[in-house]
Amino acid sequence: MSSSVVVVTGSAGLIGSESVRHFAGLGMDVVGVDNDMRGYFFGKDGSTKWNLDRLKKEVGERYTHHDIDIRDRDGLAKLFAGLGKNVGLVIHCAAQPSHDWAAREPFTDFDVNAVGTLNMLEAVRQHVPAAPFIFTSTNKVYGDLPNSLPLIEQETRYELPEDHKWYDGIDETMSIDQSMHSVFGASKVAADVMVQEYGRYFDMPTAVFRGGTLTGPGHSAAELHGFLAYVMRCVMEQRQYHIYGYKGKQVRDAIHSSDLVSAFEAFHRAPRVAEVYNMGGGRYSNCSVIEAFQLASEITGIEARTDYVEQARAGDHQWWISGLARFQQHYPDWKLTYDVPAILREMYEANQELWKA
Repeated sequence: MSSSVVVVTGSAGLIGSESVRHFAGLGMDVVGVDNDMRGYFFGKDGSTKWNLDRLKKEVGERYTHHDIDIRDRDGLAKLFAGLGKNVGLVIHCAAQPSHDWAAREPFTDFDVNAVGTLNMLEAVRQHVPAAPFIFTSTNKVYGDLPNSLPLIEQETRYELPEDHKWYDGIDETMSIDQSMHSVFGASKVAADVMVQEYGRYFDMPTAVFRGGTLTGPGHSAAELHGFLAYVMRCVMEQRQYHIYGYKGKQVRDAIHSSDLVSAFEAFHRAPRVAEVYNMGGGRYSNCSVIEAFQLASEITGIEARTDYVEQARAGDHQWWISGLARFQQHYPDWKLTYDVPAILREMYEANQELWKA
């Protein structure tokens, strides 16, 4: 790894901050780009300022922060021009992450998610085209197509028949067409396809990671974003949690931020061009909403307070488990280390002081 600088956008967010710590720990210098747009999206609950303060303390002088908005083309161009050929990796995590929120301000959502990603790609192409470019996309690029799978209702979850080709997880051959995506899903599709295109058209080492539920103790948990963290927060603070639709039996796979970032490192060490990977907890780490509450109650010893809203959220997945076979085939040394109970236990332990009834 001759080039010693990693640029991370959304560096105070969940995956961004995990990336900062991880690559600084490998001896690289990390340049963070984050202007706490999450505070604007989700209010005080969602602000990442606490995480940024912690990051600066922990990582020290290996970390340099820039309060740049990814919609600011000139600002990004200046940043990359200044860093020059020292950049060895770019991890683009900055985004508007909520499909409920996107419908309120579609221009903001698209300008951040789609145009912001294009701004990043172009800055990298102009200044460091050989640096691997990693993009955190989303399984929402498949829209609600997963809901047309032949699901079977069980006691606490929906499940695919064991002989179904995607029983072990949905792979990258699922279509992204003919489905409802939400405004958020559509802006992420635009970004996702553009990242692939810069790989194919300009021969840049780009990778799209289509995440399921990304989670970990660095999550600023708010109702519209951060599923497992918000479940744990609600149980610990005895907040009421609204379960929307599907009887709470909708299934999510969950990947811990450190497992995701170790996948980024694997790609960084052996980059490929225009790759697309579904990335999540797979069969190893998944749960339904009601199973998550059962686990959180067991871990905390506190009964969960939930109510049920019949109407499912528009475009919500009834069952999602990521198929990891393609990534594992390309990077056989990588493996998951956290499952859902381990993730929830860590959240409980990490937030004892923060989340109190």
